[in-house]
Amino acid sequence: MPPSGDKFRTEPVADGQGLAVLAEALYLTNLLLAPGVAFAVLAWLWHNNKGTAPALAAAHLRQTFWVSLYGGILLVTFTALFLVLGGLHWEWTWVLVILYFTCIHSTLVMFGMFGLAKAMAGQKWRYPLIGPSDQ
Repeated sequence: MPPSGDKFRTEPVADGQGLAVLAEALYLTNLLLAPGVAFAVLAWLWHNNKGTAPALAAAHLRQTFWVSLYGGILLVTFTALFLVLGGLHWEWTWVLVILYFTCIHSTLVMFGMFGLAKAMAGQKWRYPLIGPSDQ
């Protein structure tokens, strides 16, 4: 089969796209691989770039930082509530904790994958429900 002559298209990269992709990758790393460590790096990145980052990067940094913070607060609050109400030895405590992780945590991961895809496409993304609205 003869070559078609098509060349790989190289579309221009959106301004701040690399930083946006890094923010989304750190968000997913915080949820899946290195909780706390990745959040600290994300918080540092957001703090150092929040006033100077291009619009795309600023939007993704803002979304990932605040959603990570809210997600952590939700995790600690609900787990503590389940433990206070049921104790460590009540079966339903562990059912509720596992159910929380299965439903809420996996939803945050799925939205993080959407956010990463949007960042890679050079588009803004707002996390549903707990993502801060654009100003």
